[in-house]
Amino acid sequence: QYAGDTNERPLHCHHEKIVVVDDDVAFVNGIEPTVSGGDRFDGQHHTMRGERGWHDVGTKIRGPIVADVAEHFRTRWHEVTGETLPSVKASHPAGPITAQVVRTIPEKIYAALPRGDFSVLEAYGRGLQSAKRLIYLENQFLWSPHIVQLLAEKLESPPSDDFRLVVVLPSRPTTGMDDTLGQLGVLVEADTNHRFLACTLYSHSGSRIEQIYVHAKVGIVDDEWLTIGSANLNNHSLFNDTEMNVVICDKDLVQSTRHRLWAEHLELPIERVQGDPTEVIEELWRPTAVDQLRLRNARDLVTHRLVELPKVSKRSKRLVGPIQSLFVDG
Repeated sequence: QYAGDTNERPLHCHHEKIVVVDDDVAFVNGIEPTVSGGDRFDGQHHTMRGERGWHDVGTKIRGPIVADVAEHFRTRWHEVTGETLPSVKASHPAGPITAQVVRTIPEKIYAALPRGDFSVLEAYGRGLQSAKRLIYLENQFLWSPHIVQLLAEKLESPPSDDFRLVVVLPSRPTTGMDDTLGQLGVLVEADTNHRFLACTLYSHSGSRIEQIYVHAKVGIVDDEWLTIGSANLNNHSLFNDTEMNVVICDKDLVQSTRHRLWAEHLELPIERVQGDPTEVIEELWRPTAVDQLRLRNARDLVTHRLVELPKVSKRSKRLVGPIQSLFVDG
């Protein structure tokens, strides 16, 4: 709700996924507690379940940052119900890692934040612009023209010879479209030196395969910057919906998170993915993904979880994508 003129109240979606327990521990996720579209409870091995599998990522946090999550909930509760919850209890430091909560709150939605909060977009912008060697993204959507333009600029003028951009997306987002509103084509066109790789995930077992729906919202830059939360890389999440992410700049945690994700997707022991990121991409990611796409195109069964996304690069899609995003996406 918004306390101002109701005629100016824009349409938005409550999309964040947060849980706070006793102001002591909080969960900031992209994970939805629902069975809609299939049981979201899935493991790292993504075993065949007779229904669509899910890949998602969340955080469990303790320490002073919990108060920020709890205060956000307290604000939302007051705006919606008019009830003021008890003051948030601050927690003592729980470890050496510094983390930050970032949000999307549209303008003119809450009286306490009439100008909104767009720190998710700011965090992604700063993080991606700082990249020197690696940008790794997992997301349900890659529809934001602003984000795609930042990525395209990195591909057109790479900050180093070994710079790589890897994205993991669903093969068919919930809208039913099997492309990215032309945005993937923008990146393919900008990638003149084969630094870009776009992949999706499948579960495979014998004569059966099933889609693993990528619902995670993860961003990693140079093993130094990490964000996990609810925000998709589309206009809804960056401007119109309520979202929450956690941002961390602890090198050890960022790197270990990437290693765990890469070991899962490559179906390898974690020790095999701990080498130089560029070498791992070129020697493991790209050959595997390309070979599996070849099998898919030949209508054969895939033999690995990781599959390259088809290069959707029709010029008409690239031109209408940003226009469509104004209506479909935000």
